[in-house]
Amino acid sequence: MKEKIEKLLARKKEISAQLADEKRSFDDKELGDLETELRDINEQVEALEKRQRLMSEAKEINDGSGEQRTITTFNDNEDEKRSIENDIEKRNEEDGKALLEKRAITVSSGDLVLPKHTSSTINATFNQVSTLIDGVKHTPLIGGESYQQPYEISHGEGGSTAEGTDYSDVETKTDYADIKKSKITAYEEITEEVEKLPSARYANLVKDNINKSLRRKITRQILVGTGATNELVGIFSANATAIKADTDKEIATIDASTLDDIVFSYGGPEDVEDLAVLILNKDDLKSFAMLRDDKGQKVYEVKPKGNVGTINNVPYIINSACKNLKNGQAGDYLMAYGPLSNYELTTFSETDMQRSADYKFKQGIIAHRGSVFVGGNVVANNGFLRVKKAAGV
Repeated sequence: MKEKIEKLLARKKEISAQLADEKRSFDDKELGDLETELRDINEQVEALEKRQRLMSEAKEINDGSGEQRTITTFNDNEDEKRSIENDIEKRNEEDGKALLEKRAITVSSGDLVLPKHTSSTINATFNQVSTLIDGVKHTPLIGGESYQQPYEISHGEGGSTAEGTDYSDVETKTDYADIKKSKITAYEEITEEVEKLPSARYANLVKDNINKSLRRKITRQILVGTGATNELVGIFSANATAIKADTDKEIATIDASTLDDIVFSYGGPEDVEDLAVLILNKDDLKSFAMLRDDKGQKVYEVKPKGNVGTINNVPYIINSACKNLKNGQAGDYLMAYGPLSNYELTTFSETDMQRSADYKFKQGIIAHRGSVFVGGNVVANNGFLRVKKAAGV
């Protein structure tokens, strides 16, 4: 796949050189042919890169590497690792001093989507943030107000043509997904004792807490955001217009055929998609794991690895925004199945954090607030199969 991409890029470079040659002239037909070829190359490269990225995401989920985003994962050079760690420590030190001096700090959108987890003197609670936010497609568009992502709905089919007669007409149908800016905020108060931590650790604690709160809100919105003012368009929203409601699947129970039914119901008539992920509630995952056949044998092989894992080698992600089959009402969405890159999260700003000691000065309470502007929507035609609870259950 890499060699094919390199060949396509080499041909693109060759065409660019031809067009840049002032000594060479082109007629309209030649220019049109080159334009068509360039467009075709761009589409092929984009498709190959997307496939490569999806294969990488699926592999990370299958082998658990997606849960180990440490410097060691990507870099085995000890000197470089120490340099990176020193840079992070230095940045945290500077951020801590800025917060103590009541100056705002800016955290990059990369820290919001892929945060670096470091230790602190405060023991953490159970994980409350789904890694769904890390798996979806992320597009930084700092300073933007809105964004549109076109997608293909269908393409035509050629026909047999007799000699001398008109060519068969074909039509490619397209649409676009609107991604609008929403303001996500977080506010917390800490005691002045915490402020006496070393600057780097204090900054890290504040940033971690604010980031986790923002991430928790955004990762829920990716599923249940209504698309109303100041909300993302979630996969389960009626405003996710890329998904046709008549493709939704209803289930009454989780049984031996449920997983196959979901997998084979997703996608077009020519393929069974192998890079998709099942998003579901932990209680329904438990139902898959506990299901037994008549002989008392497990029906599904569930391999959990924290927030992710596999069911019979099908990758899954737990997200508590999904209703569960037992307690959900008829029509409630329970699960979603599809490639995570079919959802696009756009960050329109960096994360802004500010500190104030004025509000509860007498109690020695320090207030911190953080905000980020983001947007999101489903950006592929029927990009996810949505599973909901059947009526009368």
